[in-house]
Amino acid sequence: GVTRDKDLVVGTAGGGAAAAVPVNPKASRQYIRARAAALAARKEPIEEIIEPAHAAGEVHWDYAGVNGPAAWGSLKPEFATCATGKRQSPINIDDSITLRGPAEAIVFDYNTSSATVVNNGHTIQIDVTGDNGIIVRGSRYQLLQLHFHHPSEERINYRSFAMVAHLVHKDYLGRLAVVAVLLEPGPANPVINNFWTYMPLGPGDRVAMPMRSVDLAGLLPKDQRYYQFMGSLTTPPCTEDVLWMILKQPVTLSHEQMRLFAQQFPNNARPVQAINGRVVRDAQ
Repeated sequence: GVTRDKDLVVGTAGGGAAAAVPVNPKASRQYIRARAAALAARKEPIEEIIEPAHAAGEVHWDYAGVNGPAAWGSLKPEFATCATGKRQSPINIDDSITLRGPAEAIVFDYNTSSATVVNNGHTIQIDVTGDNGIIVRGSRYQLLQLHFHHPSEERINYRSFAMVAHLVHKDYLGRLAVVAVLLEPGPANPVINNFWTYMPLGPGDRVAMPMRSVDLAGLLPKDQRYYQFMGSLTTPPCTEDVLWMILKQPVTLSHEQMRLFAQQFPNNARPVQAINGRVVRDAQ
């Protein structure tokens, strides 16, 4: 399943984790909407609204096989955009046809925070609490969560990277913005080491990290120039109108850190999608 509720999309990289199978799915949807409304009313950062576990016989999307990416659009009516959308992610970014020139810097406002590490069945996701956000295009986007793909979903001049971290943000109007940090083999990454210390043991498992033990600033490269384009979530329901910013400079993680993730997720990357004439800004 995937985190969604009509116009509210607060997660990515797959579905929810381990709630009991609901007796009445309609009642369960009402609960999710009520919880979302309650969270919004409290004006606190929305983390992830977990969908109930899949009901018996329900079709479940995957990264391979008959329910793999080519089939996503036909698995459920609400996944149709995965097949029919014209601004889908990820994409290959070809430097020769980008819109090069000056562009605003992304203002990162990340602070020491608490977090929960979740295996949602499709990736390792870090649900972050606290006041973390970015300022770009005149809006502040609050950080909801980050998660990982192996290998990277994005390609730069047809090159793939070992992994990628997607940091998912949302502004007060409900618009999503994702910052992608490319990862390649090298020295161990202390931020990822901190996350992997609390690696869940299987789908649906959630592990709380110690209070204020997360410092995401350490995950960002020194050079924060980026590629920018309009795209979609890279998992069903493939919702569009997502602002993407791919940081050009990769950061490193060790082979051992990569192996720990790949043991559980040998390939959780959606293939690249057609650009369909979209403008890709190359921030100089």
